[in-house]
Amino acid sequence: MRRVKLDRIDRRILRDLQENGRITNVELARRAGISAPPCLRRVRALEEADYIRGYHADINPEALGFGVTVFAHVGLSSQAEADLRQFEELVQTWPLVRECHMLAGETDFLLKVVAEDWDAYQRFLTTQLTAAPNVSHVKSALAIRTGKHLPGVPIDIHAAGHHE
Repeated sequence: MRRVKLDRIDRRILRDLQENGRITNVELARRAGISAPPCLRRVRALEEADYIRGYHADINPEALGFGVTVFAHVGLSSQAEADLRQFEELVQTWPLVRECHMLAGETDFLLKVVAEDWDAYQRFLTTQLTAAPNVSHVKSALAIRTGKHLPGVPIDIHAAGHHE
């Protein structure tokens, strides 16, 4: 994986792709002020350098029957690296868990869980999450509404320097 020094054009490409992953290369190039072939080369280089991890559709959970989002604060009995990894590997097998973040502080992991309803979440909680090895406690926080949902990071196209 080689690193790319990001210039204004690269940051513009990243910002535009983050806002609309289905933008055509021709439109992406037009917005960046370059022609299509070098734009495509830049996108490929940004992908290879791991600035772009992938592309996906932003699916509406409610439209597919997932009416509940819960943030589960999970505490483990042991924070040994092998136990942390074992928990993360187990989380990979649970489709209802959409995000898993290891935290510093009293909560070891924060999980974003989607479910059809509160009862479905409770079933997941009791049969899988709290039953998992090394889980000592779980505090559940039901999301009431989402006031902001933006993917990625803020990208300033005029920023000086680059991040590696």
